Amino acid sequence: MAAIRGEEVAKHNTRESCWIVLHGSVWDVTDFLDEHPGGEALILKCAGADATGSYDEVHDSDLVGRILSPESCLGTVDITTLPQRTEAASQADDSPTYPPLNTIVSLADFEKIAESFLTPTAWAYYSSGAEDEYSIDDAKRVFRKTLLRPRVLRQVEPVSTTTTILGCPTSLPIYFSPTGIGRYAHRDSENIIAAVAGKENLLYCMPTSASWESVSNARSVPGQPLFFQLYTGRDRENTKTVLRSVKKLGVAAIFLTVDSPVLGKRERDDRIRAADGDDTIAAAGGVAKTTSKGLLNPLLSWNDIEWVREAAELPIVLKGVQTVEDAVLAHLHGLDGIVLSNHGGRSQDTAQSPMTTLLEIRRYAPHLLSPSIRGKFQVLLDGGIRRGTDVIKAVALGATAVGIGRPVLYSLCAGYGDKGLHRLVQILRAEVETNMALVGARNVAELVPEMVNAERAQVGVSRRVKL
Repeated sequence: MAAIRGEEVAKHNTRESCWIVLHGSVWDVTDFLDEHPGGEALILKCAGADATGSYDEVHDSDLVGRILSPESCLGTVDITTLPQRTEAASQADDSPTYPPLNTIVSLADFEKIAESFLTPTAWAYYSSGAEDEYSIDDAKRVFRKTLLRPRVLRQVEPVSTTTTILGCPTSLPIYFSPTGIGRYAHRDSENIIAAVAGKENLLYCMPTSASWESVSNARSVPGQPLFFQLYTGRDRENTKTVLRSVKKLGVAAIFLTVDSPVLGKRERDDRIRAADGDDTIAAAGGVAKTTSKGLLNPLLSWNDIEWVREAAELPIVLKGVQTVEDAVLAHLHGLDGIVLSNHGGRSQDTAQSPMTTLLEIRRYAPHLLSPSIRGKFQVLLDGGIRRGTDVIKAVALGATAVGIGRPVLYSLCAGYGDKGLHRLVQILRAEVETNMALVGARNVAELVPEMVNAERAQVGVSRRVKL
């Protein structure tokens, strides 16, 4: 590989010719500027210079090699020959201190700490939703409208929280959901999540953007199962290559993401980007550019299920079902399960909450929630879970398990890392066990619909369903 002088790299610092240095390699990213989901301004700030620090804050080291063509890598550079950029004068160290983990008693505590720890860009990315963010709030609000009907004198000792998800045993009806840019929370986020999942006997669905082999190697228990979130993108052959790669790593199931065919309008994200100097207009053209060669695929349809299944040769779960009609279609297409999700409220604002969709299925297609078919078809729920009571409400109404996303990232912040995530699991485990005993259930199978009063929440269930 050619050796390039730093002075030559520094010349390519414009929109028309943009080179950056990553881990000592020189990359020509000129043609990628329009496709970068974070906007071109973030790259142009590092044009003609070493971008390794900024890159590593967000991405795994091998991502650039998966995204860009080999021809984009022009050679190597001696970092010491790069012109030094003028840095702002360092400020006095006024780093805040964060509470000891034993004083954190709820998932809400982790969220407050994360907000104070993360940069404005990172906090906006993690916490924001589409447009007015109604769907984010509604996902949590529906659980508050759903009440429990405790049974008494039920001999609730001991309590067992164990169950299975897609044939994989788990110590709680909870799994760790895939999330984007985990490195904002911790530089080793996905590896930590995989390791903690094994130690806690829980399941993790790793995101498409993770370093798959690194996450696989981070598993802490022999034979520990992993799920994999799949965005098909527009390149079918590339998707097949991805599926072959993760299958070799021992992935147990594929979660095919379908609730984000295009990027939603996330205004808090956009405001931060504008403040950073990105003048990209978030209109139809912007969405088209973002999806042109990226993860998203607006052309995906039910007809694509078959080739994905053939390429994967693994159980396929449809991640992002938002109506009973699509839940029924998923079952008819022979899928192994669905995740009720509206992409964390980040795609379409005012899309109904996952819990509302669960109630919709219970009203119009209750056979999909029957314990008798769970060996062939499972309904998972992802969105709005913040308490152990939320978990048992969803399970009692027919969900096999629930996914936890944002709170997992928050627990990694402020340097807590694996200890923070273990603390989060400890909190949820105690809440689930305690509230199962209080509601009168000794095991997950005894969580039944009769233990839930969803009358107020059911007011929001559509009466215009067509099956």
